[in-house]
Amino acid sequence: MSSDLVVDVRPNEISTALLEDGRLVSLQKESRDASYAVGNLYIAKVKKLMPGLNAAFVNVGFEKDAFLHYLDLGSQFNTYSAFMEEILKDRLHVPNISKITPKPDIDKHGTVTDTLRQGQELIVQIAKEPISSKGPRLTTEISFTGRFLILIPFNDKISVSQKIKSSEEKVRLRRLIESVKPANFGVIIRTSAENKRVAELNNELRALLKCWEDSVAKAQRSEVPSLIYEEDSRAVSVIRDIFSPSFENIYVNDAEVFDQISHYVNLIASDRKDIVKLYTDDTPIFDHFNITKQIKTSFGKTVSFKSGAYLIIESTEALHVIDVNSGNRSKSSTSQENNALDVNLRAADEIARQLRLRDMGGIIVIDYIDMAQAEHRQALYDHMREVMANDRARHNILPLSKFGLMQITRQRVRPALDIVTAESCPSCHGKGEVQPSLLFTDVLKDKIDYLFNSLKVTQFTMYVHPFVDAYLKKGIISEYNRWRMEYGFKFKIVADQSLAYLEYRVIDKNKNEIDLKEEKDTGNSSSKKESRSKNTKED
Repeated sequence: MSSDLVVDVRPNEISTALLEDGRLVSLQKESRDASYAVGNLYIAKVKKLMPGLNAAFVNVGFEKDAFLHYLDLGSQFNTYSAFMEEILKDRLHVPNISKITPKPDIDKHGTVTDTLRQGQELIVQIAKEPISSKGPRLTTEISFTGRFLILIPFNDKISVSQKIKSSEEKVRLRRLIESVKPANFGVIIRTSAENKRVAELNNELRALLKCWEDSVAKAQRSEVPSLIYEEDSRAVSVIRDIFSPSFENIYVNDAEVFDQISHYVNLIASDRKDIVKLYTDDTPIFDHFNITKQIKTSFGKTVSFKSGAYLIIESTEALHVIDVNSGNRSKSSTSQENNALDVNLRAADEIARQLRLRDMGGIIVIDYIDMAQAEHRQALYDHMREVMANDRARHNILPLSKFGLMQITRQRVRPALDIVTAESCPSCHGKGEVQPSLLFTDVLKDKIDYLFNSLKVTQFTMYVHPFVDAYLKKGIISEYNRWRMEYGFKFKIVADQSLAYLEYRVIDKNKNEIDLKEEKDTGNSSSKKESRSKNTKED
C-alpha cells in the first residue's frame, strides 16, 4: 500500500491530506493564526474555584475561561507549585529544576480548594482545544513532544513505548536516557526512537530542555495571561505526528513550508529527504490529486460506499449517530442474513475511514442492519476492531447490543472536522435571485479590466469553476485568448473544483488573494436598487 501526503498551504489555512493508494483517509485543517492549539503553553491566572466540580476556571486569554480539573494538576503538583513560587519571586534568574528537592505527591482524593487559590499564577498547557461553547481544557502536567522523546518536567520516570517489542532495545534505550537526562525530568521514549543512535536522542533531549528553559524565562517577563510556547510550524507539527517510513511522497505547494518540512524530514530520516517535493503547477494541488472531489463525496449527511449502500451521519452536542442502509444494493446472496452481514462489513470499513477523516470524537453510536445469528454479530465486532487498529486516536469498541447498536468512544482533543459540501449561491447569498448566468463572462471581463486599469495589477491567476473554465477556453479563438490579446499574456485563468458555479477568486504573483467582491459588486448592487426604485416610482 502506497501512502502520500499532500499539503495545501493557503494564506489563512494549512490543509494536510493523507492518501492511501490514492484514497483519502485523513484530512487535517489548521488555521495559520489559530491560538489555543493542543500543546501550547500559557502563563495564566486562576479566576474561580468550583468545589462542586473539583476544578478551577483559569484565564488564558480565551473568550471562555479554560477548565482545569484537580486530576489534571498531576501527581507532582506540590513540586511544580514550589517552583512557580520561586520563579515569580525572582524574575531575573531561572532556577535549576534539577536542584529542587521533590515534594510529596498530592492526594488523589484531594480537593481543588485545598490545592489552588484564586488569583494564583500557573504555567498551563492546552490539553484539549475549545470545542463548541466550551473553553480549552488545561493541565499543569507539562510535556514537550519531539520526534523520538517526550520530556515531562517534575517527573523522574522513564517510560518506553509498548510498541517496541524487543526487550534488549527497551533496556538499551532506558539506560541511554538514564545516563543523559537531568534530575526531576521524566522522559517517554516513543516508538520512532527504536534503533536510533545515541547522538540523535541526546540532541533531541537537549532541544526539548531548551524549549522548557525558554518557556520559563518568557513566563517570568510576560504579562498574565500570555502565550509562552507554541510549535514553530503547524505543518511540521502535523508531519511529526503522522510521519511514517511508508510515505512515498510528500507534496507541498508553498516554498517556505517546503523548506521547513524538508529540513525536518532531513533531521529525522536523512535517507528519505527526497520524498518531499515542491508542487508548482497552476492547478490547485488538491484538484491535481483528486482530493477536492473526494472531500465533496466523503463529507455531508449521506455517504455512499458500495453498490448502492450508504451511511447517514448525524452529529449532536452529546454524540454522533451513524445509520447503515443497504439502499437499492443488488443482493449477491439469496439469504437476507448473509446480505446484511456483507453490507455491515463493508459499512465498517467506511465508518472506520469516516472517523479518521472527520476526526469524530466522544461517543459514536452505529445502527447496523439487524442480524439474527450470533456468529455474524461476533464477526462484525471482530472486523470493526481490526479496521480500527490503525487509528491513532485512543478508542474503545463495545459489541453489538441486543438492539443491534454498536457503541464506540474515541479520543476527542479537537472539534470534529465539519466541511459543508452544499454550495451556497455566490451571487444572491441565499436571497433567491441571481444575475443571468450568461452574463457571468461579462462580469469576469469587468474584473480583469478593473485589475489592469484601476488596480494596475497585470500578473495574476483567476480561478473559476471547471465548467466556466471549459466555456472560456472553448475553440481556437476563445474568450480567454481574446482577453489575453487585449490585456496581455501575464494573467491566467485556471479551473478550481472547490469553487461554486458562479464563483471566482484572484491570486496575485505573491500568492496573496485579491478581494474584488467589495469593489464593484457593491456599486452594481446599489445601482440596481436605485434603478428598481426609480422604475417603481415611474410606474
